[in-house]
Amino acid sequence: MKIGITASSGHLGASIVKQLLLIHEHKNIIALARTPAKAENLGVEVREGDYNDKARFDEVLRDIDTVLLVSSMDRPDKRIEQHRNVINAAIQAGVKKIVYTSIHGHDKDFGFSPIVASNRQTEADIRSSGLNWAVGRNGLYIEPDVEYIENYTKAGKITNCAGQGRCAYTTRDELGYAYARMILEDKHNGRTYTLAGEPITQQQLADFFNQAFGTALVYETMTVEEFRAKRSAALGDFLGGIIAGIYESILHGAMDVPSDYRQAAGRDHISWKEYFKGLKK
Repeated sequence: MKIGITASSGHLGASIVKQLLLIHEHKNIIALARTPAKAENLGVEVREGDYNDKARFDEVLRDIDTVLLVSSMDRPDKRIEQHRNVINAAIQAGVKKIVYTSIHGHDKDFGFSPIVASNRQTEADIRSSGLNWAVGRNGLYIEPDVEYIENYTKAGKITNCAGQGRCAYTTRDELGYAYARMILEDKHNGRTYTLAGEPITQQQLADFFNQAFGTALVYETMTVEEFRAKRSAALGDFLGGIIAGIYESILHGAMDVPSDYRQAAGRDHISWKEYFKGLKK
């Protein structure tokens, strides 16, 4: 079975390729990337694949049996059509199965909701494609917070608008493992899974950082409006609004969800105690 992984030059796509390599022959894994040179370090065949270029996908998917579609990072009004380019190319190329990396969250009411809504549309497009399919709704990646530790340390605190809301975070490696199983095992066909670890609060996140890095972080909340203004000033209105919307969703419980990780992966998600123990300095 030949497997094509889109956006393989990105963090999640690369993690899925790496996990697949542990359980599947490298000659049957194809990394698809808009800039192939950025995926050459993965040790598999690399083909060019740009979500905006359906004709190119028509060509590169011709001998592919299963496609893993990593959700686009573009604006909501663009990403639906980008995903449809891959889905329609897969249909025309005779692909048998498509697996999609979606996200969990509410598709209305919050600043993050337009992103969620666009993912829900792609889920619907995949279900109606006539192909075998499986969908994962990813939790929020924890790695960006870990990578931000120096900034948190300088400030002495984590500050956002999540309040006491709990967030079902995950890691890219855990997602990579679950998606490898969803790609290879037919028992997942027709299933939609929420892929996340145990939900935690921002104060619990700060506590884990303190244990791992010897910091003395505290959590400080602010209003949604204050946080949106702060992020927009730093990142621009679009990205700032999206980030503020994520934490607004956490505040209102949209990210506090039960996980289907065991059903998808066949094992439990790594515990946060174990994960942060691995980061301990």
